[in-house]
Amino acid sequence: MARLPKLAVFDLDYTLWPFWVDTHVDPPFHKSSDGTVRDSRGQNIRLYPEVSKVLERLQDLGVPVAAASRTGEIEGANQLLELFDLVRYFAHREIYPGSKVTHFERLQQKTGVSFAQMIFFDDEKRNIVDVGKLGVLCIHIQNGMSLQTLAQGLETFTNSAGH
Repeated sequence: MARLPKLAVFDLDYTLWPFWVDTHVDPPFHKSSDGTVRDSRGQNIRLYPEVSKVLERLQDLGVPVAAASRTGEIEGANQLLELFDLVRYFAHREIYPGSKVTHFERLQQKTGVSFAQMIFFDDEKRNIVDVGKLGVLCIHIQNGMSLQTLAQGLETFTNSAGH
């Protein structure tokens, strides 16, 4: 069996959903009668298409999942995770402004998982650089989270030396 990470960590904005929660949409959010998630202006809000499948796949593999987001819109981000029914996948949520190094130090303290046993998916290069210095395998994603990106990330993790 291929070696798997002991914790998979995801950014939120432009990783799970195609917008900045503190800029492009207007909290509070709600689920409308047709089941869609909307913001306070009635704008339809969506995840990237394969996000639920990605999180389900990790659950099937037995890999715990965490969120690490620097957004200032903490309440809105948590609300979206709940409305999209994603909360059940996340063992830990570190959602607050500041360097993601703090987010990962807290995740390590909470989980006891070493940085070398984590994988991190994020769309921003500076986060990849900062968190990479801790020894976390970081995957820079371009167009949102997909099953292909997950598969490539897990393969990279399996093949990386020292894991």
